[in-house]
Amino acid sequence: MGLLRYFVLLCVLWVPVQICAQGGLIARPPAAPEYVLGSGDEILIHVVDMEDEIPEKPVRIDPNGYVDIPLAGRFRANGLTLDQFKAELASRLAKYVNNPRISVNMTDDRSRSVSMIGEVVTPGVHQLQGPAHLIDVLSLAGGTRADAGPRVIVTREQKWGKIPLPDATVDPSTGSSVASVSLDDLQASKNPADNILIYPNDIVSIPKAEIVYVMGNVHKSGGFQLSSHPTISLLQAIALAEYMDNNAKPEKAMILRQPQGGDGTPKEIPVNISLILANKAPDIALQGNDILYVPNSAMKTVSRRAAEAIIQAAVGAAVFRF
Repeated sequence: MGLLRYFVLLCVLWVPVQICAQGGLIARPPAAPEYVLGSGDEILIHVVDMEDEIPEKPVRIDPNGYVDIPLAGRFRANGLTLDQFKAELASRLAKYVNNPRISVNMTDDRSRSVSMIGEVVTPGVHQLQGPAHLIDVLSLAGGTRADAGPRVIVTREQKWGKIPLPDATVDPSTGSSVASVSLDDLQASKNPADNILIYPNDIVSIPKAEIVYVMGNVHKSGGFQLSSHPTISLLQAIALAEYMDNNAKPEKAMILRQPQGGDGTPKEIPVNISLILANKAPDIALQGNDILYVPNSAMKTVSRRAAEAIIQAAVGAAVFRF
């Protein structure tokens, strides 16, 4: 009885691995049913009771996305899931055998590439080993860098359909879709639906975090990265700058906001920090590339020339991570 149990256990452990009788080929474990085949993939097909007609040997999907199977002929495999491929093959073999029993295993999945760009440790084209979700490809790229922004952007080719995310948009000229998710929410698994399945040739991008600058009469002037937040409140920015010094004139502070596209003259937004601190005025959300300037008490106003000098100083300022 002990030997029998050992044999059964050994068989269970070897079930996922199939060894081809011809050539000793070891196939990979069966891929998930949602795996989408593509050009360059190699599959191993077994049709019960048709081993002589359809030898069990690897078949490569050609660059045009087709396979050529004895008796079944040449047909398109690119874009089919494994279940769809088996159904198509079964329909083609139905004239020779009733209800053909077919198994398909991956032996080489070369079509599953994804481009990782932006603030990841190892950007570039990465090869996926079978089905992968968004969090998987981030791990494949070594994770995110310290200056990563708050969102992950996914771009998908038209042939795979629209990305299943609420904010997905479709480019009318190319048909490709683009969507983004919060990086923090994705890593914390707050919404499992955000962890979408990645398709061949998807582009996953993590832009660099935007920066808010605090200049003038503060203890720690410089730039602060919005790594986990699209905005930061004015009071948070003042706190990160270690508050104002004794010569500051918070009543005459100013926000310099860059126009959309980065071209043109910055918009000057006067702000009274004293009223905000006294809870007599609402706090203000600072956006990426905003410059908060706290003047000296001896300075009554901020001239245009002074504003330009502030911008130049901010561009060369040290950047601190928020």
